[in-house]
Amino acid sequence: MSNLFRAHLEKFIKINDQEFEEILSFFQIRQFRKKENLITAGETCKYHFFVLKGCLRKFCITPKGTEQTTEFAIETWWLTDNMAYEHQLRTDFSIQAVEKSEILYIEYRDQEKLLEMHPKMERYFRYVYQRAYAATQNRIKYIYNFSKEEMYLHFLEGQPQFVQRIPQYLIASFLGLTPEYLSEIRAKKLS
Repeated sequence: MSNLFRAHLEKFIKINDQEFEEILSFFQIRQFRKKENLITAGETCKYHFFVLKGCLRKFCITPKGTEQTTEFAIETWWLTDNMAYEHQLRTDFSIQAVEKSEILYIEYRDQEKLLEMHPKMERYFRYVYQRAYAATQNRIKYIYNFSKEEMYLHFLEGQPQFVQRIPQYLIASFLGLTPEYLSEIRAKKLS
């Protein structure tokens, strides 16, 4: 699995074998069961998670007591509560494995040391954050400009890899729909 991480790094930066081994030494690896939490709301957000295999979701509990999924992450994607991680605060979010997952993760203090010792990783994380920020901007645009049905259809077209892997009730949660309304949209699309 470390080959996957190295290939991902090398999309953005050039590293040799020794550099990669040194970079990798800052990380830990762990497997998580389906529906197992990597972090729970109320805990200090100490880790940044990289998906080697599987799928994660980030969610919060709304004032009505329902789960609102805000992000998903599949292979080669990063996930954390960025604000809580960067400031070492308690998070309002939980991060959970949607399916059995293998995760590479780094603790905040170790990431700071990594960036100091390997400035190339500063460049790498800049690219990662730029892409994540652009995706967030697009999502906000869709929320304001698309109907709920259009959002679902756009999600189907733009993220087909998720549709087969993620249960419909989680897709509904991500899109701000009820599972029943999502079923109606899907039925209408099929007819």
